[in-house]
Amino acid sequence: MTTTSSLLTLTSVPVQAMARYGYVPSMLIGLNGIGIALAAAGAPKVWLLAVLAVAIATAFAAERIVPYDPEWNRDRADSVRDRIHVAVNETLIVASVAAIPLLAAIVPAPQWWPHSWPFLPQVLVAILIADLGITVVHLASHKIGMLWRFHAVHHSITRFYGLNGLMKHPLHQTVEMAAGVAPLILIGLPVDVASALALAVAIQLLLQHSNADYRVGPAKHVLALNEGHRFHHLKWAGIGDVNFGLFTLLWDHLMRTYSYDPTRRFDSTQLGMAAKPDYPNGYLQQLVYPFTRSGDCSASTHTTASDSDEPAPMSDPASKYRQ
Repeated sequence: MTTTSSLLTLTSVPVQAMARYGYVPSMLIGLNGIGIALAAAGAPKVWLLAVLAVAIATAFAAERIVPYDPEWNRDRADSVRDRIHVAVNETLIVASVAAIPLLAAIVPAPQWWPHSWPFLPQVLVAILIADLGITVVHLASHKIGMLWRFHAVHHSITRFYGLNGLMKHPLHQTVEMAAGVAPLILIGLPVDVASALALAVAIQLLLQHSNADYRVGPAKHVLALNEGHRFHHLKWAGIGDVNFGLFTLLWDHLMRTYSYDPTRRFDSTQLGMAAKPDYPNGYLQQLVYPFTRSGDCSASTHTTASDSDEPAPMSDPASKYRQ
């Protein structure tokens, strides 16, 4: 029995190493690369959903082979809700791609898009521009109470795993995507580039909220992956208002909202919202809650040192929505 256990342990080591160091490249380069090749070839758009299904399966496998916190792989009566969020919000993303020809017909766009460039650089330009728009709206959602009402749905999570990325109120998802894609449409974004961008967004959200304990080395200071994004989900106002980028942390470095502490270890007690530990958990409840009086998520009592060993600084008036 001991020999068998030792063999199983030895066999699992290379598998864990492959997951720890190969998961991110396989998603960012491998699956995105497949998507870019298919989009460049003008393949039917159903390919987007097929590649996304492979990405989700890969994400779940990595989270079980090298989990950051094994407890986060366990259902908390939230799995069905999260799958509904994913289905609704991914449908919105796909629909936005399908609507681009219609929008282009309604809103004449100047031909500023670099159509003559190779396809890959076109996709990379689209990612950088979308990243800026989404980052700005994300930051605004932490500063403006009306936006925070809807963004708070995403911050109610108390475990970190891949599907959390699309666990958003559909209205907030729409606002974020509009901020990222509208500037691109106005300069003539091609539909095939938009398809590759849509897949890249979905894959990035899986990686950014992954429970996989993967390694990317110094790239963690530039790419908006899970090591940095966990700091964004700290439950205290001000402290959690960092690392807003979707694809990169470049804009966070420029806006001085970047934060990273290699000594911090995360668990569920640090996630969520200190002001709303009882935030509604059901899908329909989360759709309606931002429209209710309680949906502003303001604190009825302030978090103090006696309530937490890490109270939030009141850096701006909107901090009360996270306090």
